[in-house]
Amino acid sequence: MLLTLMKRLPAFRCLTWIASLGLAYFCSELAAQDVAITNTRIITVTGPVIESGTIIIRGGKIVSATAGSPSSAGLKVIDGKGMTAMPGYIDAHKHVDKFNKDQAESVLEAGYTTVLSGGGTAEDNLKLAQNIDSGVFNGPHIIPSASLPVAAPDFRTILDKGTLVGLTPDAARVAIREMAAKGIRHTGEIVMAPGGPSPEDTAVLKAVVDEGKKVGVQINVHAVSTPAMTGAIDAGVTRLVHMPNKDFTGHEDAKKVANTGSIVLGLLAFGAPIIDRYSGPPAQVQFPKDDSPRFRDGKPWPEAINGANRDAAGKATGTEAGFTIVNARTIWDASNGQAVGWCTDQNYDDKVVLEHELKSYSVMFSMSDIFRIITINTARYLNMENQIGSIEPGKVADIILLQGNPLENIYPMLNTKVVLRSGKIVVDKR
Repeated sequence: MLLTLMKRLPAFRCLTWIASLGLAYFCSELAAQDVAITNTRIITVTGPVIESGTIIIRGGKIVSATAGSPSSAGLKVIDGKGMTAMPGYIDAHKHVDKFNKDQAESVLEAGYTTVLSGGGTAEDNLKLAQNIDSGVFNGPHIIPSASLPVAAPDFRTILDKGTLVGLTPDAARVAIREMAAKGIRHTGEIVMAPGGPSPEDTAVLKAVVDEGKKVGVQINVHAVSTPAMTGAIDAGVTRLVHMPNKDFTGHEDAKKVANTGSIVLGLLAFGAPIIDRYSGPPAQVQFPKDDSPRFRDGKPWPEAINGANRDAAGKATGTEAGFTIVNARTIWDASNGQAVGWCTDQNYDDKVVLEHELKSYSVMFSMSDIFRIITINTARYLNMENQIGSIEPGKVADIILLQGNPLENIYPMLNTKVVLRSGKIVVDKR
């Protein structure tokens, strides 16, 4: 019965479904090509960098990644001269529109091969995945999520009090079971109040964590402060969306993140201004080149920051930009580089978003650290590190080719030339 179902499901839908059940199976993509990427630098992420080597791909999976030029007879050859191969980027929290073909393609062309669609309804996210799986859109693998029922009357209440207000543990359990019945294996962001969860919130969190374990739904919590993050962890949550931007995370709290096996997704550039970066279609926001700092909605920074940190006189301070990058380093060090993952959450031009995030990461992290964060660490966040996130035999052939050498700086990471998704060439801008 399992093998029959595997044959009926599109490749990545099958992959995510089986991975969520903890089974060691993988459905190869019918349209996958047998490919040799030759003469290229290979950043394996989990192993040493190969300065000049070849990647062999068969049936949508990586067969080998070795130095030199093994036989490529019978394979489609991609000459990677002057380029660097690395695993496709993974974004574990981004809002992607189910009907926006341009956006899906833009995300893919920026180098992302896997995205957890972290907002919207289950139906919208399933439709988005279907549009890509069926070839209506060209986009990354989409992992759909679903939100818990929200009783808060408006966005301001959500920012102040979170999304669990008025939700009972029993109702939350029902919602988790309904997600699982639809084939959803991730919640969207469950927003915590910056002051941390109330006793009532904690009871709901414990209920959804327990129910999620029973039915195979991962609980993802939006926590923008240290009390919110640690309060969620105390309730059993181990997957946190967004680095705290309200305060500094101390060493003991960082150890709590590490000791519980938790992972915190970045969005380090949340509080950093955007200056003179044109954002064209398919973006929703246009940034004028007027030398003025802007928040990600295009409005003046720092006043426009959602839930901005403010001084005693009520003026926005912009300290979010400093808190996130310092907290990321503190948590990274406490966890030996295991507890920081990648997300962007922003919907202006995808390459501008990527640049914005990379600049913030590069303040605190080496290039090799950044490679880990945007690939294998985020795969681990999704509990898919055995399928994606590195270039090694047996893994899905989600591979990008970058022009130049990203070991030197972030800028080659903004210049994706070729994207392979499950072994199929889906972007080629050589």
